Amino acid sequence: MSDLAGWDVLPDAVLAVAPDGTLAAGNAAATELLGSLDDRIGRPATEALVVRDPVGDPIDAGAWPAPGKEVELLMARADGSDVAVTVTARAVGGGTVLAARPVGDRSGIAIVSTVSHELRSPLTSVKGYVSLLLNRWDRIEDDKKREMLSQVHDDADRVTRLVTELLDISRLETGRLVLRRQLVDVADLATTVVDKVRMAHPGLECEVRVADDVPQVYADPDKLEQVLTNLVENAAKYGSLEGMAVSADVDGPHVRVSVADTGEGIPADDLPRVFTKFFRRDHGRPTGTGLGLWISRGLVEAHGGELTATSEPGQGATFTFTLPTDAFERAHGEA
Repeated sequence: MSDLAGWDVLPDAVLAVAPDGTLAAGNAAATELLGSLDDRIGRPATEALVVRDPVGDPIDAGAWPAPGKEVELLMARADGSDVAVTVTARAVGGGTVLAARPVGDRSGIAIVSTVSHELRSPLTSVKGYVSLLLNRWDRIEDDKKREMLSQVHDDADRVTRLVTELLDISRLETGRLVLRRQLVDVADLATTVVDKVRMAHPGLECEVRVADDVPQVYADPDKLEQVLTNLVENAAKYGSLEGMAVSADVDGPHVRVSVADTGEGIPADDLPRVFTKFFRRDHGRPTGTGLGLWISRGLVEAHGGELTATSEPGQGATFTFTLPTDAFERAHGEA
């Protein structure tokens, strides 16, 4: 099971899994598809290949390809990115040989599947509460009505965000995103975002620190709010609600905005993948589609900036994006 040298002539990636479930070897096509396998040999195959289902969730035992069965999976490349593959398994010498073939960009199907799943919950809630209010209006106390309508309002906002994500994905991938720029006050924006997120996370303790010399930025205020909201919400879900900070300062030709938390931090293996589609860490309070950070990076880059993440395990994580200070002059031909 450990020697696949004779399989190097095959065009498909071939991976050998030992009887104990560990990755034993891979042929030349497997290395070309996934990158170096040297540090993965001997580890459990599902862990070594970071095997997940097409929407990015960890697979259960039933999803791992049984001999004679073809399944579609995501596998991790050495650089942390994902590749969608069709995998066929065969029993060989007490172990298993997997033949993996890339299926191209299936992200559109996966996105529709993921967002459809996420839409089901709020729409079910809206339908249930509205039906109850329509049928029992006179028998429901005013405080209860207000509570139900508040939930309907929150669920409607969630649906709106999901639809906006779908539209943003389409526009980013086709290069048709239109930015409606105006001058935006970073301090006001940060305060507004933190106040809104605090409504969903009442225990949130987040300080806003904006340097006095930070100028207004020429940006789309809705998209900028979307990016900052996503970063603060992610910090609330994956980090600690206490000790968070949103800060902004001037870094040369850019305004630099950072969102820092004091949680467990992001493991080194996960850090290169946080901006990939469908990625959701296994701990914290994960919800959503796993598309938010990918969209946020695209929106920041559309503004001429950059979104990055840094973390030290046990010391929290910091997400930082930059925006050019001369965007207005360049847009109006004054630079």
